[in-house]
Formats: sequence, C-alpha cells, structure tokens
Amino acid sequence: MADFLIDGPKAAARTLVLAHGAGGPMDSPFMQTIAQGVAVAGIKVVRFEFPYMRRRRETGKGGAPDPQPALIQSWRDTIARLGGGDRLVIGGKSMGGRIASMVADEAGVRGLVCLGYPFHPPGNPAKTRTAHLETMRTRALILQGTRDTFGKPDEVAKYKLSRAIRIEWMEDGDHSFKPRVSSGRTEGDNLRVAIGLVAGFVASL
Repeated sequence: MADFLIDGPKAAARTLVLAHGAGGPMDSPFMQTIAQGVAVAGIKVVRFEFPYMRRRRETGKGGAPDPQPALIQSWRDTIARLGGGDRLVIGGKSMGGRIASMVADEAGVRGLVCLGYPFHPPGNPAKTRTAHLETMRTRALILQGTRDTFGKPDEVAKYKLSRAIRIEWMEDGDHSFKPRVSSGRTEGDNLRVAIGLVAGFVASL
C-alpha cells in the first residue's frame, strides 16, 4: 500500500493529515468514512501509518505500537514530507490524535483534530494524559463520545485544558462514536455529525 492515502482535491486550500488509532490501520472503516466525508467539503485529507502498522501489513502478524518517541518522530517526518506545519491541520483517531497533539505546537500547525482522545486508560481515570493539553497554543477540536471509557463528560470537565481546545460530544457514542441501539441513534448519525464538525473547524482556520 502507498505511504499516503489521499482524498479530496489535490489543490485544496486546506489539508488535514490523519493518523490511525492503536489497533486499526489507516484504511479502517472509521478512518475511511471520516476521511472521505471531510474530503467532500473540498478539504484535502491525507492518511498515513506508523511504522508498526506498516510492519503488520508486511508480515501479516500483530505487534504492539512503536515506543512513543518513534511515534512522535513519525509525525514529525510526515509533517516535513507534506511541506511543513503551517500548511497543515493534523490529528487522528485515539492514539494517532494524541501523538499529533504532542507535536502540534512545536510543528506550528494550523490546527489539531482528535477523534476520540484517550484522556486516560479505560478503568484507570487517575492516569491522565492531559499535562501537555493544559498549555497547548494550537487551536484544537476534540470529538468525544459521551460513553467513551477513555474519558467521559464528568471526568473531562475536571481537567484544566487550554482555552485553545474545543470539545464536542457525540451523543451516546463510544470511543468510535458508536451509540447503543436503545439510544435511537445510529453510528452513521454520529459520524455525519463528526464529519460536519471537523470540516467546519478545518475551514475556519
């Protein structure tokens, strides 16, 4: 598979770069839906994979994500290959978005989009991953399901997050925004809302 998956117009005024989560590749159904949906709004969307995910494709075997320094360097390299941070909005699903948030300020990107931020490991709310978010300068949009075990509304409300960060909640959504059948909503409903929010945010930068 190519290093990048690209949707949307090549000469778009704005480019959104997305990385996958810990378990799913860049062409997972979730990533496909978000990328293609945002691209319809005239935004160029570029997807890439971390080294460990590329190794999984090559070997057909599993394997844990790369160490954090390698993930961070992968984001730095990708930003450089795409022309520098001032041209880009970066982000991704869960871990991909979290690592993007760790390089956003230093890379001088135009904005950050996190699709289900892992504020803490499931079942361990005391182990927060928010220290760098307290001083973030980059304008950021975090989309979070109200049932997300990585960070629910009552937990997130207690965090001291930068004023540059905006959080929008996906009704009854889990970590991938999927609601329960009993909610009367569908996964498609929440994904359409998410796509609209992301496209509007990127266009506003």
